[in-house]
Amino acid sequence: MSGYAAAYQRSLDDPEGFWLEAARAIDWTREPTCSLDGSNAPIYRWFPDGELNTSYNALDRHVEQGRGDQVAVLWDSPVTGSQRRITYAELLDQVARFAGGLSSLGVGHGDRVLIYMPMVPEAIVAMLACARIGAVHSVVFGGFAAKELAARIDDAQPTVVVAASCGIEPSRIVEYLPMVEEALRLSSHQPKHTVMLQREQHRVELGEGYVDWDVLVSQAEPAAPVSVTATDPLYILYTSGTTGRPKGVVRDTGGHAVALAWSMAAIYDIGPGDVWWTASDVGWVVGHSYIVYAPLIVGATTVMFEGKPVGTPDAGAFWRVIAEHRVKALFTAPTALRAIKRVDPDAAELSKYDISCLQTLFLAGERLDPETYEWAGAKLGVPVVDHWWQTETGWPIVANLRGLDPMPTKAGSASVPVPGWDVRILDPQGEPAPEGEDGSIAIKLPLPPGALPTLWGDDQRYIDSYLSRFDGYYLTGDAGFFDEDGYLRVMGRTDDVINVAGHRLSTGAIEGVLAAHPAVAECAVIGVHDELKGQLALGLVVLKAGVVIDPAVLRDELVAAVRRDIGPVAAFRDVTVVEALPKTRSGKILRGTMRAIADGRDEPVPATIEDTAVLDDIREVLRRPDRAAGIGSNN
Repeated sequence: MSGYAAAYQRSLDDPEGFWLEAARAIDWTREPTCSLDGSNAPIYRWFPDGELNTSYNALDRHVEQGRGDQVAVLWDSPVTGSQRRITYAELLDQVARFAGGLSSLGVGHGDRVLIYMPMVPEAIVAMLACARIGAVHSVVFGGFAAKELAARIDDAQPTVVVAASCGIEPSRIVEYLPMVEEALRLSSHQPKHTVMLQREQHRVELGEGYVDWDVLVSQAEPAAPVSVTATDPLYILYTSGTTGRPKGVVRDTGGHAVALAWSMAAIYDIGPGDVWWTASDVGWVVGHSYIVYAPLIVGATTVMFEGKPVGTPDAGAFWRVIAEHRVKALFTAPTALRAIKRVDPDAAELSKYDISCLQTLFLAGERLDPETYEWAGAKLGVPVVDHWWQTETGWPIVANLRGLDPMPTKAGSASVPVPGWDVRILDPQGEPAPEGEDGSIAIKLPLPPGALPTLWGDDQRYIDSYLSRFDGYYLTGDAGFFDEDGYLRVMGRTDDVINVAGHRLSTGAIEGVLAAHPAVAECAVIGVHDELKGQLALGLVVLKAGVVIDPAVLRDELVAAVRRDIGPVAAFRDVTVVEALPKTRSGKILRGTMRAIADGRDEPVPATIEDTAVLDDIREVLRRPDRAAGIGSNN
């Protein structure tokens, strides 16, 4: 058996032995002797008798091993014209002092701290400081509206809120204090203190209940790491787009550390001293796992970027960062590559930089269309790895394991199941779907370490939301199938399947065809109502920069391509060119919101939306009088 096949099979046959062995990569104050506790199934717990501290594993041990002078965090902020290089020794000192400051404000083991900050190193400091004293942090994406922030304050009930005076975007300063004040006014729970990091670009007057970050740190005694049980929660992360009470994903301490350490070596081939860049935000799960915790636990240098490389007019922003900081591997979203390709299709900016240091490009978060896959591979000359996971899982479910057993990469596929994840394709009755056919992607319980053990304060909601559809399985909510090579093809959310005259079709498959057209930069396909066929597919396409094409010609070419590649059964004939697609701040296209608009449902504007003006434009397109029956004038 190959290295991958042997590891994968062992992880299913002997999960306890497999993960106890992986746990040796972590420094424990009490080493676990038991791997899995299933006594309260379907609520499972990993390493129940182990004790550790995540901050110690991310910082102290590297300093103790003589690598205190190595850069831990490399902060690159083109929006402020600033860079900072923070060594492991320096970061340890900052974290220990801020942890001491939190302790002086009454924060202790098990207390919650809500962090509302932009992409600045102090966000990492705050997260690790919470971990250091056994507090539970909940990071909320900087710039979230006050109502969303208030809902998370009420659910997590933090002892302290940590915020910054502002966030900085290429064209404006986002003031955080008014949103914090309004959120506190709306919240029934009132934290004892709010710590405010004053940024020079926008300093604020602090009122009663507020504490200046610098003053707090200057008066604090450094805090030593507190040992916690492996099953203690490390953080709560609320899933985006929730309605009603937020859904707080819990990440436990021990399983999280073990899984992330294993993934950095086996999946990403990153270890001590390597420079790693995850182009995301600490407010999302990708930022938690692969900006902060995983690279620091393994002793790498993590690049933290403040700005918007996605969609920026500077198409060379990515290449500059890679070349300047000698990045070994980059992890970002396909949206970022599509944005660059749109403004610089020939990658002319790339020729200005030496990116020979780059060995792998990892993409996740959105479907990777074949054209973007081919473009990135050809221009960068490195393997392009599409991998797939979720906020709930915390680390990849399927990937191409570059450190364990590199495999051929393919377009349109997220690759093979990662050891620990028993991935199945099920039909609507919960039976195995016929080979090669679409079905619901489910994962046989127990989930591996690092996945959510439950939801914050609500085990039953966790069971009802994820474990009740198919007995003994976690339901991902995504649809897909395994191809002839055993690669999982994730076609999109199960609600991204439309029913055309009784035929179930994946909008993801149609998007793949549209995206292959040389004039199309990006696209989205949604199902709209049709009196005759029930639903029909509507294609919304964004053209590449500088492309001029008759919309009627483009429509005919795209319709012909779908007929050729999908078949006449798709009945695809409706295409509309738009200026842009509405997206979340993490770059995901708001397909669900567009479906709701097309169906005539008035849903609130998502708090995660990047640009409401883009959504307003799409609303006008989808609610034109000539599209009332679901079929537009482009037919």
